[in-house]
Amino acid sequence: MTEQTTAPRVAVVTGAARGLGAATAVRLAADGYAVAVLDLEESAGRETVERITAAGGRALAVGADVSDAGQVQAAVERIAGELGAPVVLVNNAGVLRDNLIFKMTESDWDTVMNVHLRGAFLMTRAVQAYMVDAGFGRIVNLSSSSAQGNRGQANYAAAKAGLQGFTKTLAIELGKFGITANAVAPGFIATDMTAATAARVGMDFEDFKAAAATQIPVQRVGVPQDVAHAISFFASEGAGFVSGQVLYAAGGPLD
Repeated sequence: MTEQTTAPRVAVVTGAARGLGAATAVRLAADGYAVAVLDLEESAGRETVERITAAGGRALAVGADVSDAGQVQAAVERIAGELGAPVVLVNNAGVLRDNLIFKMTESDWDTVMNVHLRGAFLMTRAVQAYMVDAGFGRIVNLSSSSAQGNRGQANYAAAKAGLQGFTKTLAIELGKFGITANAVAPGFIATDMTAATAARVGMDFEDFKAAAATQIPVQRVGVPQDVAHAISFFASEGAGFVSGQVLYAAGGPLD
């Protein structure tokens, strides 16, 4: 008999050049997905792609501005053509433009909203058609504990809270097509973004992490792999009856 092989399902991770996105792309590849590593510049994603391929996985670096509808559509069509129809989407791309409200500019506000909310909307709209055709889909949006409010982050907090409402609505609209939508809301995770926050408040990053750890029940800050594990569950075959949920990966309970 001739052994039959099945092509791996395709996952798309935005903002996958570094941090949470890179860890998630690597984890999903280890789970057996072919992974599109999407970031603003294609060259930025090549290191993540190399990590995946070196471990025997399949990956493709793709450059696109997630807030630009034309670039998103072109990127998704390229992914479908080169890797296969995408059926897992992780909306991770994000930026910070922190400031107190009286100092926050319209550009600060718009940039954060465009990347986090508009980007998640455009990516989801482009990819969901492939999921509907396949009768299977997993959408995971990256929210944040900042969705509950955080000083100096009115824009970021509003965007991350908005993603929770977006997630729940997707779960309602798309569930009948075999598509789930969930959100992971990280607490303090040691990444370039939290390092930037430390710099903004004038603290050494190691001191910043140590101070944060004292307020976390597990007595440590998170690492990107902690979030990638949670995303891996939501993206799995076995998570088909879990949808519209927000999981706080924060080292302890949050209201």
